[in-house]
Amino acid sequence: MSKIVFITGATSGFGRAAATKFAQEGWSLIITGRREDRLQAIAEELSQSVPVHYQTMDVSDKEQVAAVIESLPDAFKDVTCLINNAGLALAPQPSQSVELDDWHTMIDTNIKGLVNVTHALLPTLIRVGNGTSIINVGSIAGAWPYPGSHVYGATKAFVKQFSYNLRCDLLGTGVRVTDIAPGIAETEFTLVRTKGDQAASDALYQGTRALAAQDIANTMFYVATLPDHMNINRMEVMPTDQAWSLFAIHRQ
Repeated sequence: MSKIVFITGATSGFGRAAATKFAQEGWSLIITGRREDRLQAIAEELSQSVPVHYQTMDVSDKEQVAAVIESLPDAFKDVTCLINNAGLALAPQPSQSVELDDWHTMIDTNIKGLVNVTHALLPTLIRVGNGTSIINVGSIAGAWPYPGSHVYGATKAFVKQFSYNLRCDLLGTGVRVTDIAPGIAETEFTLVRTKGDQAASDALYQGTRALAAQDIANTMFYVATLPDHMNINRMEVMPTDQAWSLFAIHRQ
């Protein structure tokens, strides 16, 4: 029996790369996301080598999340690893220029979505026991502020603290919890954040070597396949070309 990974936000970026990596290593896949055409294409590709179950799912809808998990086929019920990848950033403008709906969307996806999926799968992970993993995709924005991060950074700070708190509650169950916090990574992240501004996305990555989605997928697989007695609480991953900067100072 192969191990089973449940991936949210599997249609692009880190989630899509994780699906490919885990499939290459022989894991069965449960892939979810909101874009059915992409899910179907990924399933058709990866099911050539491993069992794949896909289901459209909006993580912010708790009833839908519960229904998807409750209806998993028997062959996919013993989930070994949950990757809470679904999330997004919107509105890189200053807080005073942002639409309130964009803040709510980030909260609904990055916080409520994470909570909904985790709560629904916890009984399964505890039942399966030793060696199971919850991998939450955070961000360096959860620890380090920057202009335009506002609610996005705050949601990722929630991911960090929620992961730590889960570790406390799950002590003795064999379930591990890790917050993986990437730095700058070249995915669809900036396109989504700027609502399709390709020039803004290109400018962000121009002249530097950002992380690739595959880098984070490899990190996820490493975390998920550590010996059962090992837990990485938090892993902050930046490209070599990224570091911290000076404090901002307003001058008259």
